[in-house]
Amino acid sequence: MNPLDDIGLIAQVVALGNTRAFGKLVEKYQQPVRRFLLNLTCGDGPLSDDLAQDTFVKAYVSLASFKNLAGFSTWLFRIAYNVFYDYLRSHKETSALDAREIDQYQRTHQPNVGEQMDIYHALALLKEIERSCITLFYMEDQSIEKIAAITGLPTGTVKSHLSRAKEKMATYLKQHGYDGKK
Repeated sequence: MNPLDDIGLIAQVVALGNTRAFGKLVEKYQQPVRRFLLNLTCGDGPLSDDLAQDTFVKAYVSLASFKNLAGFSTWLFRIAYNVFYDYLRSHKETSALDAREIDQYQRTHQPNVGEQMDIYHALALLKEIERSCITLFYMEDQSIEKIAAITGLPTGTVKSHLSRAKEKMATYLKQHGYDGKK
């Protein structure tokens, strides 16, 4: 499906109230949005699912305001990004992401547990904005310009966050036995 297909589906939803057309958009983007949120939450699957659902609900409600200034995927990732930060702000007083809960979930539900946990632990060391930038760049294959559009940051700031995040993750992973040699 190309971007023109997305526009056609959006038009069907907005003009005709065709919920099946929105369902096609959800099918296309649910895995990338969930993966993005899974990385932001450092592997918390149930939380990622809840945030992804909130993202699609907000996207559906706001679809008429989509102006196609950026691609639909950029707009949708911006909503997911905002949903995640709204969640963090509303739960800041309780606690940060609980690594013990993430560890328990990962141990019982995921293949390659050790490697994934090391990545999630490295991601957890990053500031939220650094984690967002590195997740969008390396795991969602978004360009610097799209990351800037999603986060609302200047491209130079995105590059700085990527550089710092990469360095922090590399240091953590080297300390935990990943030396880059095979």
